Amino acid sequence: MTRAVLADTGPLYAAADIDDAYHPRARRELKALVRENREVLLAYPTFCEAYTLVLHRLGKRAAERWSGEVMSGVSLLNPLPQDYQEAVKRLKSFADQPITMFDATVAVLGSRMGVPIWTYDHHFHILGASVWR
Repeated sequence: MTRAVLADTGPLYAAADIDDAYHPRARRELKALVRENREVLLAYPTFCEAYTLVLHRLGKRAAERWSGEVMSGVSLLNPLPQDYQEAVKRLKSFADQPITMFDATVAVLGSRMGVPIWTYDHHFHILGASVWR
């Protein structure tokens, strides 16, 4: 599945919030993903995390609109129980870093599936994940 990217929360949120510092970049990258005919994959935990950010920062209407757009434009995935177990192991390996379980799980999922992560978070490099640029 080399023609796909696994989305992280940062770019998804930035694309929705015109006041976000990464908004222009996220919009450009969305266009590049379409141009490159890349499938955007999204783990359900990431969908929940991003939805919560949109809801709390931009309001209910924006969250409803955002979730509708996302649901029609991505392929949603459920991490396996083993992905969470591996994520916990990775977090223990980097105990000095403030890496979230969300990010560790996405890094494991991306590695298992062989797809790069669409992210702005440097923790994915620390976790050894392939990052899409």
